[in-house]
Order: sequence, then C-alpha cells, then structure tokens
Amino acid sequence: MLFNSDTFLKFFGAFLLLFYLCRNDLRARNALIVAASYFFYGWWDYRLLSLLILTSLLDFFVGIGLERADLSRKRKALLCLSVAANLSLLGFFKYYDFFVESMAASLTRLDIPFHARTLNLILPVGISFYTFQSMSYIIDVYRRQISASRQLVNFLAYVSFFPQLVAGPIERAAHLLPQFDRTLTITRPMLEEGLWLILWGLFKKVVLADNLAPLVELVYQNPAGSGPMVVLGTVAFAFQIYCDFSGYSDIARGTARTLGFDILFNFNLPYVATSLREFWQRWHISLSTWLRDYLYISLGGNRQGSGRTYFNLLITMLLGGLWHGAAWNFVLWGLWHGGGLIVCRFWREWRGSRPGLPAIIAWPITLLFVLYGWLLFRAGSFEQICLLTGALGNWSTPAWLKSYLINLIVFTLPLVGMELWQAKAKHLLAPLALARWKLALLQGLLLLAIALFWEKDSTPFIYFQF
Repeated sequence: MLFNSDTFLKFFGAFLLLFYLCRNDLRARNALIVAASYFFYGWWDYRLLSLLILTSLLDFFVGIGLERADLSRKRKALLCLSVAANLSLLGFFKYYDFFVESMAASLTRLDIPFHARTLNLILPVGISFYTFQSMSYIIDVYRRQISASRQLVNFLAYVSFFPQLVAGPIERAAHLLPQFDRTLTITRPMLEEGLWLILWGLFKKVVLADNLAPLVELVYQNPAGSGPMVVLGTVAFAFQIYCDFSGYSDIARGTARTLGFDILFNFNLPYVATSLREFWQRWHISLSTWLRDYLYISLGGNRQGSGRTYFNLLITMLLGGLWHGAAWNFVLWGLWHGGGLIVCRFWREWRGSRPGLPAIIAWPITLLFVLYGWLLFRAGSFEQICLLTGALGNWSTPAWLKSYLINLIVFTLPLVGMELWQAKAKHLLAPLALARWKLALLQGLLLLAIALFWEKDSTPFIYFQF
C-alpha cells in the first residue's frame, strides 16, 4: 500500500475514525495500531507478515531474557541469538540469490563447474528497515541503555508502526517505544505540522520526483550517451532520489504527527553540506547514526589509532552500501563513500587547527563527489558504470537535451526555493511561521499541484526495494 495511492487515503481515513474513538484507551489504541500496521504491510503479500511477526516475537522475548540474565556469558548468547536470527533472515531473502549468482560467475571464469541454483526469492518490503529497528532495541537492552519492554502489544506496535514501517526512519526504542506506553495529547500545532509534512512530502514525490524519473530513465537506459546527457541525468537522479525518499519520510512523520506520535527527521538539507562527513549527518540520518552507533563504534570507532579508524570507516560504509541492495554497484557506492570519509578524516588530522577550505570551494567539491556516487548507485551494472563514466569524456550535446534541461529546472526550482528558505530560517518547518492565510494559500497550491499530477497507478517509492 503506497502513501501516494487512493487505497492508502481510504485506509488512513478509516483508521483515523477508529483511532480517535479509542485514543485514550492505551490497550485498544495500541491493538488497533498493530492490527492496522499488519493490514497495511500484508496488503503487498500477507505471507510476508510471518517474517515481521517472527522478528518481533523473537526480540521481545530475547529482550526480557537479557534483562533477567545475570551471567555475562548468557547475555552474550542471547544477543548472538537475536543478531544471528535477524541477519540470517535478512541475508537469506536479500542476498542469497546475489551471492549464488556472483559465485557462479566467478567460478565459471575459472572453468570450475558450479550447479547451485537461485531461488528467485521475493524481497520482503521494508525488511532492512524493521530488522535494523528491532536489532537496535536488542543491542540497547544488552548495553543496559534501556529496559526491556514487558508489554507485547506495545512492542509489536513499535516494530510495525505503519507510518515508518516500510522505508523508515529507522526508529530507536528509547525514542518511540515509550510513546506507546502513555496517552498522547494531540494539539492543534501537531495537526498543523502533520498536515504540512504530508502535503510537502506528497508534493516532493508526486510532482517533483515522479516527473524527474523519465529523464533519469532515458539517460541510464542509454549509458553510451554523451557527457552532458550523463551529467543531466545524474543531477536529475540526485533530485529524484532525494525528493522521493525525503518525501516518504515527511509523509511518515506527518502521518505519525496527526496521531500524536513523534518520529525522527531523516533529512536535513543534505545538498548544502560542505564536507562528506556533514553530508552523512544530513542524509538518511536514521541509517547513518545506526551504522555509527551499532557498527562503527562496535568495531572500535576511532579509539585504536588512525589506521584502524580508516578500516572501520571503510567497512561501515561498505556494509552501508550493501544494506541498500544485493548488487555490486551498491558495494562500489559504499566503498566510494567510505574512501571519501577516510580522505576527509585524513585531511582534518593533517591540517589540525589550521582553517579548512572556504565553503565556496568545499561545497562544490562535496557535491561533485556525491553526484558521482549517485552515478554508481543508479547504474545497473559495472559495465554500465564504465560506459557512463567513459561518456563523460564526450561533450557533444544532442538537440533534445535543451528541452530536458528546462524540465529539470522547472521541477527542481520549487525544492531549491523551499530549501533556501529553510536554510535561511534555520528551521525545517519554516512555512508554519507564515500568517495563516499565506500558509493556507501555499498549502492550497501544493494540494492543487498534487491533484493535477496524481496518478491512479501510483509509482512506488525508490527505497521500497531496499
């Protein structure tokens, strides 16, 4: 079920009626959230619900076991059980076919017979997100940073909360789980914030991202084009993936806000970053902080010298790239960003207290690095990466390119204007400070644009495949 579909509008409308009837009864409210979340998730394929339920039940009881266990060895065994089970499910459904195909290709080149078959597994929607969310709970309980939940329904609601179930943000138990344990007061400002985020998120997805998609497809389906084509297509993809993914996050946050819940911001003007480190502090914040807190720090972080720090950065970003999908272009994308972060850290260590590059130089360098990373991310294969990269040396300009350039400008100006406004105000909800009639006019224009570009056959969000 897609946020940008008629089906979701009907589902959410019906849910709101029931929710507001039982919002003050915690048991009924949380049971309704679980039932609605399972219905929402099962709309794609009810059979995949079993994985979500299995993950939730396993970690609920392991969490209680961790809190009761007094021996370090027993606690480590329980932690390993949870992590191994979660990663096994994730790895089997997401990476089995990829590794079999890669191994078969490698052994074939060496003339070694290999007969293992792929299973053509269906990738469960959102499995990477809810698995990481559930694992973070177990690790936090193991570290004694939070107490284990004793309310099964509340925990099921935490893992499956439908606004952010499929594509995040990846919530932390310390932030979201307590909200299921108390009655939430829904205020007018919360409803206004929720409505704005839903409208702005839908505008970014339906109007901006979906209208940039044809240009991206045109360029990346013809990788042997010219440099201007590749540049235009890659810039379009940078805007498309940002509008698509941040649009989902805005709708998720806005939907939760109308119910009285608060979930994390996942994006903070990432393309204004003046360093790669800053970019990752602004892009997909819930994943970057998850990788930092549960992988990078667990590997030793920066506590064991520069060489080990560089290694930890590379491994963290490599696995972050692989988290996005079972393909070599995601591996290369992760290594690209890992290498970039190593260079950034080396630069900071080398210059010490000396001033860094001015923003007017650092910003374009960072943006160009990120843009080439998007080329690696979007390309379908290593061969396509080579063709697209080689095309950058051919600067012949096809006649039709001008019309697509105009299309790119038209569908990115609203985003650029809004983000400049937000950056100047230093507030991601800057429009809410407008006079009521101005805000109503702005929201009306957004709603009109959404209605004009709304399609019966909704386009899935890009991050649904991860």
